Amino acid sequence: MGFDQYHEPPGELPPPTRTFARLCASLTEEAEAIGWYEQRIALETDPEALAVMRDAQGEEFKHFSMDLEFLLRRMPAWREIAQGILFQTGDIVEHGEEAEAETFEGAGAGAEGAFEAGSLGIGSLRGASR
Repeated sequence: MGFDQYHEPPGELPPPTRTFARLCASLTEEAEAIGWYEQRIALETDPEALAVMRDAQGEEFKHFSMDLEFLLRRMPAWREIAQGILFQTGDIVEHGEEAEAETFEGAGAGAEGAFEAGSLGIGSLRGASR
């Protein structure tokens, strides 16, 4: 595998940005693997082979979800928008537009959108009034 996940010179990128790029690449790879298994499962007729493929696809679901959670914990704006869209009933696009507006126009907690190395995405406690 090459290092084509970078669009800027890798040596000039700070380590947290390189980690972010690695996890984005991993997320993409897991999504591709999920799709490949879905195609294989759609055509396979051998029950034992199907069971193996379904199990393998389940592993890809887990890996995709773990990659996504890592990224969402480190990028508050992404997490804030995702929370407005994921697991909601109703119009997906409408939820997306509302979440984006609330995050960036309403200066939500993660409006800066920068990758926070080591952050859980819950914001800073510095300067918090009690």
